[in-house]
Amino acid sequence: MQESAHQALGSAGAPVVEALREALGASVVSLPAEFAGRSHADSSRMPCAEPIALVRPRTTKQAATALRICHAHCQPVVTQGGLSGLAGGACLLGGEVALSLELMNEIEEIDPVSATMTVQAGVPLQTVQEAADAAGFMFPLDLGARGSATIGGNLATNAGGNRVIRYGMMREQALDVEAVLANGSVVGGLRKMIKNNTGYDLRNLLIGSEGTLGVITRAVLRLRPKPRAVSTAWCGVPDYASVTTLLRLAQERLPAGVSAFEVMWPGYYDFVLTRLPELRAPLAGRHAFYVLLESSGAEPESQSAAFEAFLADMLEAGTLEDAALAANETHAAAFWAIRDAPGEYGRLIPGRVSFDVSFSIADVGEAARRCDERLRAHWPDATILIYGHLGDGNLHIVVQQPDWPASAAAEVKRTVYGVTGEMGGSVSAEHGIGTRKLEVLALSRTPAELAAMRAVKAALDPLGILNPGKLLAS
Repeated sequence: MQESAHQALGSAGAPVVEALREALGASVVSLPAEFAGRSHADSSRMPCAEPIALVRPRTTKQAATALRICHAHCQPVVTQGGLSGLAGGACLLGGEVALSLELMNEIEEIDPVSATMTVQAGVPLQTVQEAADAAGFMFPLDLGARGSATIGGNLATNAGGNRVIRYGMMREQALDVEAVLANGSVVGGLRKMIKNNTGYDLRNLLIGSEGTLGVITRAVLRLRPKPRAVSTAWCGVPDYASVTTLLRLAQERLPAGVSAFEVMWPGYYDFVLTRLPELRAPLAGRHAFYVLLESSGAEPESQSAAFEAFLADMLEAGTLEDAALAANETHAAAFWAIRDAPGEYGRLIPGRVSFDVSFSIADVGEAARRCDERLRAHWPDATILIYGHLGDGNLHIVVQQPDWPASAAAEVKRTVYGVTGEMGGSVSAEHGIGTRKLEVLALSRTPAELAAMRAVKAALDPLGILNPGKLLAS
């Protein structure tokens, strides 16, 4: 149904744009000549066409009107947020209306008693973080694109980031969402309670649906107590068994628990320290694995003592070979700068093929070994960078060889996704499926699961107008 709706656009384009302009006005609906030069592509580097019209509602009512008109004209719509996605989910295939929520960018309420924040979908993540901080709370979701990524996009892709190990994915940060369905009807009551067992959970159905089931317009976010103490260490670890032991014991023994547990293989560590002279090696020696361990809590003095004692115990037991403790926020920021170096990939490693996959924590080490071994069998001189959020099983793999042919990328993908499928992993830990991972979704979903997903899509979007060609193949 999605494909037929998409193909019907040639004759439907002009009438639907006229109807949108008449109902919403030129201040909401822009024509190509009026947004000339504007980029519509996300950060995935996937091809992106120009929309036949750009709709920028300021209210849920305007968004609902736009979708009701598009539904009546069988007009495909692609919802866009901050365009920081990496799977092509916000890119246009051709002939669609772009629905941008950039002007729905207000924080409507902060409720300190319920510890909630009600926001419109176009509010940037960093704005939410700063508002929560000013109110004496913390909003725990964090990722590199915090300044441009919007809450609506975070919800649509069920974003993860660095603190999933403690606070969970974006799904765990929202108590309720408001969304406009394909026919223009509005669902979601913006309820503030944690417990709400009243049938099907539409909130969780819409979160992670990548704009294929509805357009998220507002949300009630959970706020968390602001940590008063953050302890950070850079650890050198002898083997993968010790890495998992360190994680298990840190979760068991540290009074404040684990707020981040980032693991880097030597190839990644050596690459970024060599290419980025502003980075400094936290440890003198070389190690099989490097771990950035963070624990955040409410008692500065007792936490610091417990954290140092834990590291000493791990060193004595041989679980750690060496460790550097951040003495202040500047030291901690220097540790994090090593882990956040992928933000420089655009200039450091052009032509790269990147993966964001996940496995059970017990399987991550073996999965990385198999991927590295099979990739090197084909490309012995390739740059292969492996790192990830081990606490949630998320593995990042980046592969590049300057002189390989264009056809090599497909073989690299078959290699890494082949390992992912055979080990029962997920082809998308974060960022979603979009168009980039359509062909490999079946490696992580059974035929019955895919059929159920298509049935849900058909029920909520029977004409297939919402983000066609994304998440589920036509």
